[in-house]
Amino acid sequence: MTVRAVEVTEYGDSGVLTPRERPEPEPAPGEVGIAVEAAGVNFADVEQRRGNYPEGPTPPFVPGLEVAGTVTSVERAGDTDLSVGDRVAALTSSGGYAAFATAPVETTFPVPDSLSMPAATALPVQGLTAHNVLHEWGDLSAGERVLVHAGAGGVGSLAVQLADAAGATVFATASTAAKRDLASTLGAGVTIDYTTTDVADAVLAETDGRGVDLVVDGVGGEAFSASVEALAPAGRVVSFGMASGSVPTVATPRLFFENQSVVGYHLDHALEHVPDRVLGAVPSLLDHLSTGRVEVVVDERVPLERAATAHEALANRETVGKVVLEP
Repeated sequence: MTVRAVEVTEYGDSGVLTPRERPEPEPAPGEVGIAVEAAGVNFADVEQRRGNYPEGPTPPFVPGLEVAGTVTSVERAGDTDLSVGDRVAALTSSGGYAAFATAPVETTFPVPDSLSMPAATALPVQGLTAHNVLHEWGDLSAGERVLVHAGAGGVGSLAVQLADAAGATVFATASTAAKRDLASTLGAGVTIDYTTTDVADAVLAETDGRGVDLVVDGVGGEAFSASVEALAPAGRVVSFGMASGSVPTVATPRLFFENQSVVGYHLDHALEHVPDRVLGAVPSLLDHLSTGRVEVVVDERVPLERAATAHEALANRETVGKVVLEP
């Protein structure tokens, strides 16, 4: 049996994303089969397509790290509460840009009826990342100040809301007035136009020179440098990406004289080595999402066959929140 999918035929620009029929993937022991209703688009997908992702797949492959849909089969390998017909969101084992995907039971999460399938796609990658960098890796406490780079993006829009819900004062950067307005609506008390303003100077001015206690940075480059400059004594930066394409660095004397720290976070690696630490965020995330205290901003819902359009919009920073493909 074959299923509709989008394949990366070779490394390159968005033109290498090719719709085609592929054999339906079969769940391995300990996995579930999922009829995909929505697949999330992430910057990691763009980097895999370009061939820039460390230890990424080799063409031809179907990209897509996260899906939401309905369980069609469960290949049991131990206890699981998942059943055929369940609404779920999952980190995939086979590519998510398809009408059917497979996923390990341990990274497949029940989705409440109150959460739409497009919104549910944000849970496995962007939701876990936002919660982890703030709490499990960032140790955020109520009353602290936190700076969120790209505060209207997929991870950023969730991080702003989660930090606000935790009782933090939130600073967010964004490039346009519309994106800054969105970040403000989501809970950012201070927004900064990083294209025209020195971010560190703006943060220090707003905090009487003290700085912020936590920065979550998926941008790297100049944003990371600003993050270190904007840190309060004993503050910390959680670095989880380099969307700017520039590798972040820091001189250690700056850190030890100020008792500051830089912590790295990578979802796949963390799931491999400290899965309980990562997945401990799931109950809190599901509670926030199901009650509406945290909202997934779904910006683009694109037919599966137009995956190239979604990649271009994401790479050009034309989107906010979540971008979703629908088979």
